[in-house]
Amino acid sequence: MRTYLYPQNLKASANLWFWSLRDFLILCIAVLISAVILLNSGIVLPAALSLAFGFLTIRKDETTVIDSIGYAVRFFVSGQQYFEWRAK
Repeated sequence: MRTYLYPQNLKASANLWFWSLRDFLILCIAVLISAVILLNSGIVLPAALSLAFGFLTIRKDETTVIDSIGYAVRFFVSGQQYFEWRAK
């Protein structure tokens, strides 16, 4: 068996800067379409949606920003908290 210098011995997902390759490709296409729409009609909404998608899909240690927001909502809002106090 060969050992490679690539992270996790060629088992890690491919990343480009802060995004996975799939997210980066979607982001590039969305930015291109948003630029065309902005230049032709002046509508800014597609550019804002592309920017939001780009921010929410930033990846750090295999966790995206949207995953972190979901974990926070689950912890603070929808998850049951259990506390137990005992006298010593």
